[in-house]
Amino acid sequence: MTGDEGPGTAGVDPYRLWLGDPRPRRGRRPAYSREAITAAAVALADAEGLEAVTMRRVAAQVGAGVMSLYSYAPDKETLLELMVDHVSGELSHPGPPTGDWRADLKAVAHLQRAHMLRHPWLPAALATHRTPGPRALAFLEHALAVLRPTGLDGGTKLEIFAQLTAFVAGHVAHEIARAPASRSSARAEAEARYLAAVAADGRHPELAEALASPGRPLTPEATFTRFLDRLVDGLDSH
Repeated sequence: MTGDEGPGTAGVDPYRLWLGDPRPRRGRRPAYSREAITAAAVALADAEGLEAVTMRRVAAQVGAGVMSLYSYAPDKETLLELMVDHVSGELSHPGPPTGDWRADLKAVAHLQRAHMLRHPWLPAALATHRTPGPRALAFLEHALAVLRPTGLDGGTKLEIFAQLTAFVAGHVAHEIARAPASRSSARAEAEARYLAAVAADGRHPELAEALASPGRPLTPEATFTRFLDRLVDGLDSH
């Protein structure tokens, strides 16, 4: 987000944001709501990226004056918190944990990946997002329940969930950035020729051995699954 900073950006008070009254305290009853404002911001981010989300653009989307928006979101940091929690409502889970915490944790990660691919701005937003709102808390509660069979303490379980989310966000950000190049067959052929030449020059034996190993599926889903397996299977529950 860039431009038109709001009056005051001292940081978000999660207590006031999530437990306070979302309606303005003064003036006549508005024709829009915090939910509508947040939905408009999410639509802008989905269509044009996070940089397109300014208070001015959001105000135009809902037909409001810019200054009136500050009654609902006093700055863009607050608006970002609202946006992240708004889309977190889409993160439904398949049901109660099965007891196989590694399999269930991998399912959590796959849900997160699909969610972030639907909203490509989320990885960047999560890099600065700090406070889980009411919708995000529901998914966090499920993830913690998944980890109950590990016997780990609460703090460690929170750290594991944070680590998993950071992994998914980083992987999805990389996946999105590489998508245009991966769709180019000419680029793929050029890379293959280059690596074959490097492997044959005799100066990179480790790389040559690695490239000679049996191939594996390179689809984004398959690559994500392999990386996720290594991460989760390596977690120690003791």
